[in-house]
Amino acid sequence: MNASVQPGQRADVQYLLRIGDACLVLSHRISEWIGHAPILEEELALGNIALDLLGQSRALLTRAGQLNEQLLDEDQLAYLREERHYLNPVMMELPRGDFAFTQARNLIAACWLMPMWTRLQASSDAEVAAIAAKAVKEVRYHQQHAAEWVVRLGDGTDESAQRMKAALAQLWPYVNELFASDEIDAAAEASGLGPAWSSLKPDWDAAMDQVLAEAQLARPKDTPHVYTGVRGVHSEHMGHMLATMQSLQRSYPGGVW
Repeated sequence: MNASVQPGQRADVQYLLRIGDACLVLSHRISEWIGHAPILEEELALGNIALDLLGQSRALLTRAGQLNEQLLDEDQLAYLREERHYLNPVMMELPRGDFAFTQARNLIAACWLMPMWTRLQASSDAEVAAIAAKAVKEVRYHQQHAAEWVVRLGDGTDESAQRMKAALAQLWPYVNELFASDEIDAAAEASGLGPAWSSLKPDWDAAMDQVLAEAQLARPKDTPHVYTGVRGVHSEHMGHMLATMQSLQRSYPGGVW
């Protein structure tokens, strides 16, 4: 088995890993729909969204690896870290759930990533700015696609509406972590690398409220708890997911296609 890697503690590396890991883990969860989606068209759509997120993650992990003292590559960062070294928000690692849960999470994530990538286009890091310029076009589609399904299910049958309400209620306690700023955010904002996550909240609120109103869905009540996946403290689901995601690389160390 390969030795695990641990990125350094540089603030810029940690900042990029948080976003890259969010995209990586969500991509994996969405990919679990392959072979299980309700219709072929949706299987293709979800597969493409997962690939877009994976590409965004690859680009950010590559840049984070270049900035890291150990000069790690994207594969090392994706497959050879221990659970506590992943910095994704906990929401992204929650099990796949039903179709309503997936579309609700995709909408929440896309409405968060849209202002993130938009502002990262002005990053002081030219590589990050270039990554963002491509990613923002992809996430615009992700947001539109998820919004259409949330509206269709929320304003559909009694059962579909109930499933969407249940999905939003399950996800809402994890939202606060997406906007919790700390010293990593402060450093990124001060250097011009990227925005503090708290500054994304107004855009996210506006986008979510618009979709929920169209879907005839009430916004769930906010909760005070803030999860700490961005600091490496994850749910019980993360380890199980990594066991699957890392199995090939750890079984065949250094293997390449």
